[in-house]
Amino acid sequence: MKKTTDKKPAGIDFKHIAIAGNIGAGKTTLVTLLAKHYGWTPHFEEVENNPYIDDFYQDMQRWSFHMQIYYLNNRFQQILDIRAGEKSVIQDRTIYEDAHIFAPNLHDMSLMSTRDYEAYQNLYKTLQSLIAPPDLLIYLRASIPTLVTQIQKRGRSFEDSIRLDYLKKLNARYEEFIEGYDKANRLLVINVDDCNFEEDPAQLGDIINRIERERGGLF
Repeated sequence: MKKTTDKKPAGIDFKHIAIAGNIGAGKTTLVTLLAKHYGWTPHFEEVENNPYIDDFYQDMQRWSFHMQIYYLNNRFQQILDIRAGEKSVIQDRTIYEDAHIFAPNLHDMSLMSTRDYEAYQNLYKTLQSLIAPPDLLIYLRASIPTLVTQIQKRGRSFEDSIRLDYLKKLNARYEEFIEGYDKANRLLVINVDDCNFEEDPAQLGDIINRIERERGGLF
């Protein structure tokens, strides 16, 4: 492994970097670590301040549409802010995951009505036509046991009621989404089961080196 430094190496300057992954995959942790290393501005997913999240996990069928609309608007506004600003930003979860993974999954599980789902998708298509994809997408791939361990470790009360079948369906959709991802040429896939980047500096260094190869700084 090549040694990494605190200095940002020369190469392509990414304006918008995004981390994708299932619930508990480690997105927030990696966003924090990479933001610190590169000096990127972190944009975190609204969790604690989300007015629908407690209700959603208690009654998904009733609150699914509200929840998805909230995230759709939140992430659309983030993208507008990123592109209008001058700083490089690393984003916790993408607008594409909401539309291609979470909303379809809720609809297929009969947790979102067809009427609401179609209204959501029509709105998404309008917003999606107005934005550009991230310059680099990093996907955190994790097995169900790893996700469950991570969810239990962080101890968010509203996540206690997450069903295993819900996580499994999301994982399957994530794999399908990544397999067909064509929004940009730069995609990194990290297997979280084999990479403890939170506690092992060497493994975080491997991720940084992979990013540098995408930026053209290690050739």
